Amino acid sequence: MMLTALSGSDDSAGMDFINSQSTGTQQEQVQATDNEVKTSLTRHGVAGTAVRNRLLVLLSLFSLYLIWGGTYLAMRIGLEGFPPFILSGIRFLVAGSILYTFLRVRGSPTPRRSQWIGATLVGALLLVGGNGGVIFAEQWVASGLAALAIAAVPLWAALFSGLFGRWPTRLEWFGLGLGFIGVVLLNLENGLSANILGAVALFIAPISWAFGSIWSQHLPLPKGLMASAAQMLAGGCLLMLLSLVVGERMTAVPGVWPLLALAFLVIFGSLIAFSAYGYLLSHVRPALATSYAYVNPVVAVGLGVGLAGEHISLLGLLAMLTILSGVGLVSLGKGRL
Repeated sequence: MMLTALSGSDDSAGMDFINSQSTGTQQEQVQATDNEVKTSLTRHGVAGTAVRNRLLVLLSLFSLYLIWGGTYLAMRIGLEGFPPFILSGIRFLVAGSILYTFLRVRGSPTPRRSQWIGATLVGALLLVGGNGGVIFAEQWVASGLAALAIAAVPLWAALFSGLFGRWPTRLEWFGLGLGFIGVVLLNLENGLSANILGAVALFIAPISWAFGSIWSQHLPLPKGLMASAAQMLAGGCLLMLLSLVVGERMTAVPGVWPLLALAFLVIFGSLIAFSAYGYLLSHVRPALATSYAYVNPVVAVGLGVGLAGEHISLLGLLAMLTILSGVGLVSLGKGRL
């Protein structure tokens, strides 16, 4: 009887051990399955985020290539009803107010004091020195020539990157030299040499825009689109202040076309394209973010010639090809880093 009891006890213990082992194995299998599912979901999530980011980059580049190419002609038309700094100031104040209000309603935090200071510095360089210089020059210079001058932005951006520890490579230096020759040729164009103020403004504008673009990556700025909103508000205020300093006045009620041009600049040139530029500066390398310089001159020249009766000489075309060749070499050089 004792042997039977012991045997039954051993069988029961054996069964309990087997059951416990089986339960442990099942738990491990379930845990492994859960881990696989979590890993799969994580991979799909990362892949989905990468696809969304890539799509946003492509859409942002597309908007810069086409929309900003058209803003040069829009500014030229807007100048028929507005003084330059008032036109630019209204553009960015309205666009910045709309975007800021929308973001605050959506729950975005108010920028901190240090972020407002950073946004003001960037807004001064991009919108006052950069955009303000272009629209000031377009009082005398064709919109296509203004776009060609801004094509030098990637060249200056490559130089200013060196101030933050990333000096140009040999290929980039060659591209910079070629681009500088193109800028010299552009300033020999009749449309520029005829007016010294326009030439100086178009020389300073790409320098200011490029330095602001590079410096913005090292300044405290609000996150996301709030950075663009703050920069437009600050830049718009500075432009309106500048208009008061230089004594600009509205002498008549603007016509339909200048008002439509202003609406285009607010909605497409600022709310869409400038916000897209801010997104690119924080997500891709500066060479790609400023690559709109390849297409903008072609779009601007085409629109100016086709819609505004502007003309560009053989020297202007040569300058365009030289500048864009330099920009291309700079971008290739950056791609090898």
